[in-house]
Amino acid sequence: MAPRIAIVIYSMFGHIAKMAEAVKSGVEGAGGSVEIFQIPETLPQEILEKMHAPQKPDYPVISVEQLTEYDAFLFGIPTRYGNFPAQWKVFWDASGGLWGQGALAGKYVSVFFSSASLGGGQESTAMNAMSTFVHHGLNFVPLGYAAAFAQLASVDELRGGSAWGAGCIAGPTGARQPSALELEIASIQGKHFYDVVSKVNF
Repeated sequence: MAPRIAIVIYSMFGHIAKMAEAVKSGVEGAGGSVEIFQIPETLPQEILEKMHAPQKPDYPVISVEQLTEYDAFLFGIPTRYGNFPAQWKVFWDASGGLWGQGALAGKYVSVFFSSASLGGGQESTAMNAMSTFVHHGLNFVPLGYAAAFAQLASVDELRGGSAWGAGCIAGPTGARQPSALELEIASIQGKHFYDVVSKVNF
């Protein structure tokens, strides 16, 4: 049976949403199917407007309980000080019931990111996420280098991402959009992830 895959994101300024579409294209290009969801916003609309945040992407909002309906996840995480943003932390903090039941144990997970700068903490965000994944018994699938060595080894242009997962650099004002290279790496990650989880007997 084909794995049920969900891309689950939080995107305030649209960068993670663009990356998610590239990840989705990689999964689908490898023969899989996938749905994109977003987690609930925790900031009031008044604050979002003051932050000049654009309209949210048109993806359904997923609840913690709905995670049990899927076999594998690609989580899109914008960095905040090298860690989850508050919206992701709230989402995971609501998952205690699932943790107590072992409801997510054995499922597969991968991550991708956006940050303001090269030093914005994409890798440390992945490392910090490991604690949550380990507590739930999730199996982490890194991007690694095998599928994207040329792209990740290149130093010809500014880019986000690493062996931990695809990433984009948004710039200090959020004006920089994901580059063609960053989107290519995200697509490669989607394909690689599907190649791994499609071999699992769910």
